[in-house]
Amino acid sequence: MLRAVFFDVGNTLIYPHPSVSEVCREILEEAGHVHDLSAIESLMPLVDEYYEDRYRTDDTFWTDEGETSQVWVGMYSLMCRRLGIEDESEQIARRVYDAFGSADRWRAYDDVLRAFRRLQGRGLRLGVISNWDRRLESLLAGLGIGSFLEVTVCSAAVGLHKPDPRIFELACERLGVDPAQAAHVGDHHYADVLGATAAGLAPVLIDRHGGDEVRDVPFVRTLDDIDVVLDLEGH
Repeated sequence: MLRAVFFDVGNTLIYPHPSVSEVCREILEEAGHVHDLSAIESLMPLVDEYYEDRYRTDDTFWTDEGETSQVWVGMYSLMCRRLGIEDESEQIARRVYDAFGSADRWRAYDDVLRAFRRLQGRGLRLGVISNWDRRLESLLAGLGIGSFLEVTVCSAAVGLHKPDPRIFELACERLGVDPAQAAHVGDHHYADVLGATAAGLAPVLIDRHGGDEVRDVPFVRTLDDIDVVLDLEGH
């Protein structure tokens, strides 16, 4: 009997607003560096690759607040340098990192509150398990999501990171449910699906960006379909 559903955060519940590129453009302009949005957007694949390289090399940075921030500062410092900004690159990158600690720079997907209300109406308890910094709880509160969540477990606060099964086990322990009574919804196969499965939770993979459908794991493109994949219809 399913008693709880946990969620990842980025690309699952929330997305940058209006976009990462636009936030960077605004902060650069405030610092006196005016660049076309297209020039910044063209550098986003490079920024993403910086992150992925770091993540593949050693993803334990998510367990430490200082290391987490340094990865993000490194990403946006690289962007600045590619735009010809050298002396202020780290200061501007830090301002980008700081900006994304504010709820104003994020939005919840339209289906999130609908899904939360529906799941709670079925008697399910809700929580979050995320590789994130310690600003997560206040960010979710600012977006109007936090009040639905009984447990928010973020990697930097607990010193564990997905896909380590212990972070999933800790979330279940804090909520008072057995892992076999819980599901976890996230957008990352390595962190979310493999981690949840190893801990004994039922995994659900979500892809909001039109990628190929995955057939070896319960899969949705929107939380409007979560009841079906969790086999809640009629219960």
